[in-house]
Amino acid sequence: MATQVNAVFEHGAFVPETPVDLPEGMPVVLSVSPRPGVEPPTITDPEERARIIKELFESMDRNPIPEGAPLKFTRDELHERR
Repeated sequence: MATQVNAVFEHGAFVPETPVDLPEGMPVVLSVSPRPGVEPPTITDPEERARIIKELFESMDRNPIPEGAPLKFTRDELHERR
């Protein structure tokens, strides 16, 4: 029986995002395809990466999460933040 399992590749192994009901040590066949729209970073220059990170933190400082904000935002609340 084939089942689709979403996983993340970490430290040389595929880690399922949800529990998988298989016995330990069960051999499986993986068919790997990246999720649409998800691409690994292509910036390898340390100075460029530092500039991007600095811009990210500056943007976060300009748009802080308000005190007492819920732990999870609704879709509408997320789209209100710019």
